[in-house]
Amino acid sequence: MTRPDPGPFPTELLRPDLVDFTGYSSARTSAVAAPARIWLNANESGVASDIDPDGLTRRYPDPQPSALVEAFADLWATTPDRVVVGRGSDEMIELLVRSLCRPGGDGVVVTSPTFGMYAVSARLHGVPVVDVPQVDDELTWRVDVAGVRDAALANGARLVFLASPGNPTGAVVPLREIADLTEALKDQAVVVVDEAYGEFAAQRSAVTLLEEHPTLVVLRTLSKAHALAGLRVGLALAHPDLARVLRRVQAPYPLPVPVTTAALEALGQPALRATGRRVMETLRLRDQVGRRLRDLDGVRAVYASEANFLLLRCDDPDGLLARLVGAGIIVRDMRHLPGLPDALRITIGSTLEMAALERALDSFPASPSATASPAPTSSRPTSGEELS
Repeated sequence: MTRPDPGPFPTELLRPDLVDFTGYSSARTSAVAAPARIWLNANESGVASDIDPDGLTRRYPDPQPSALVEAFADLWATTPDRVVVGRGSDEMIELLVRSLCRPGGDGVVVTSPTFGMYAVSARLHGVPVVDVPQVDDELTWRVDVAGVRDAALANGARLVFLASPGNPTGAVVPLREIADLTEALKDQAVVVVDEAYGEFAAQRSAVTLLEEHPTLVVLRTLSKAHALAGLRVGLALAHPDLARVLRRVQAPYPLPVPVTTAALEALGQPALRATGRRVMETLRLRDQVGRRLRDLDGVRAVYASEANFLLLRCDDPDGLLARLVGAGIIVRDMRHLPGLPDALRITIGSTLEMAALERALDSFPASPSATASPAPTSSRPTSGEELS
């Protein structure tokens, strides 16, 4: 099937000084196309290391390993020219800020509470940050999309970051709202949808909107559902014109050879099937732990989640933290974030880890409503449903 032409990426959204920027020409990117037997152009060692006798890591890696790029393109039913791989989603965030925002000008819109690296990357580049707080609906969180649009237009923003599912909220932004926002801002800003937790969500990926929206970018990672946080592999899926710019401003050789090898194995069918099973078990445990947390006296809210964690608010977060630390269990204190003066985030771990968590919670008194009949549950609640 012929893909529709998305049209060009609007170059006026790029930093003016980077429109013709060619980036660093590494030994790999500047190599001649003709077949070669002897490579003497990169100042690499002529012989293998004793710890790597086969010489697998003697040479610099491909800056964008073609096999890995193609594997990601196949996974997301897109084309390789839309894929940029690198050192986790953090690097993709940094590349987008670097490519689109002039230091001291333009702007980035975030929606607190959200992932802190969006604002950190912006501030490290001297870029103003505009925050449009999310709306707490008590059972879930909602991004004020109209407010985001208005703030971006009023402040001359070049980038809008939407985490979907959000961290720490666990809530998704509906695809229709993402599409409408991208369309409304297409002459001014790029909308970035960070789907680090996308495998746990019921909603389909925003990747399905890329063909229609040249100024939309989707971030994915192997760190969460694929259980490979230590590899530090992330990717941006973007319009081919923007993807080329991101590659030009990226530091050379982002992925070591062993990392690429492991990532390719993770994208093979056996590993993907195992990932699917692991996701379903995480969802089961998430629902189970959510019910247990709701039964605790003093826990006022356990938000619906489409990720591998639960956000809760309680009367005595210090007491709950101390009890868990005493059992050797570390959870995330979220009270440093705006609007969350009493919140903790609990990641869903293994079956054994969740059993240990529940044992630690047994010493807490149950809430008066714990004896009520539980409501029917779904293993994959939508963002508007209560997670039971």
